Amino acid sequence: MAKVISFQIPKSQKEFVRYQEDRGNHFYDKLHQHPQWQLTMIAEGKGQFLSGDYVGRFQAGDVFLVGENVPHVFRSDPEYFEGKPDLSSFGKTVFFDFQALGQALEQIEDLQDLKKFHDRTGTCFQVLGESREKVVRIFEDFGQSSGLNRLQMAFQLLALVQNDSAELQTLNQNPINLSLSERDGNRMDQVIQFLLKERNRPISLQEASDKANMSKEAFCRFFKLRTRKTFTQYLQQLRINEAQKLLLETDLSISTIAFRVGFENLSYFNRAFKSILGVTPREFRK
Repeated sequence: MAKVISFQIPKSQKEFVRYQEDRGNHFYDKLHQHPQWQLTMIAEGKGQFLSGDYVGRFQAGDVFLVGENVPHVFRSDPEYFEGKPDLSSFGKTVFFDFQALGQALEQIEDLQDLKKFHDRTGTCFQVLGESREKVVRIFEDFGQSSGLNRLQMAFQLLALVQNDSAELQTLNQNPINLSLSERDGNRMDQVIQFLLKERNRPISLQEASDKANMSKEAFCRFFKLRTRKTFTQYLQQLRINEAQKLLLETDLSISTIAFRVGFENLSYFNRAFKSILGVTPREFRK
């Protein structure tokens, strides 16, 4: 069974900021969580970003801010798992451990703005506009920084993402305040991996609940508590996200795309697409 979900960022207990680069054919594909805040810039690659109740896509140039203990995964598109030499994934991440600041977070007046991050526990964001551009520029030099210079750059990043401007787009409809235990994390990972792999065919509630080793009734409660969506809503969102990719990257007809991503009825696909994205598939493709 896949091991969870709660992986710890390698660091000392007194390290406030940690920088990490992830290079390879694809990104780490297991649902996971950690107590540090995470600011990630996608340099190469694309796929689906799942975080709490959010289901969306990522591509090169995107910047995401993930709150502490929010289950999440950057799931590369299927072709990245085929070992094609012309496809690669590259991400840069800074982790912030506010617990390492200890009493300083309460006692030093200059750090009071950082307490705003505590109020956002359980949420994730996408950084847009000029703020995103500034974050990308700082990331260019972050890997070569150290000591006070690195700390200064870390605070610059936090200053860019701590405000409530329109350039910080909240992705979660509802904050996820319940972190996953190892047992529940294993269950969620098994279910999410199953849905991502099989989403283009009919999937019954019984199949999904079997993956979690639960009754259908218990699984429905379990799944909605941890994603804020019903099983059907979540699966529909995954399919619509796959449809977005096909609409942008292929010349397939809308009806072909609808059936390819798992919808058995074209009119239902059109309604679901507009309900989630606010536009029809045809309008989205223009």
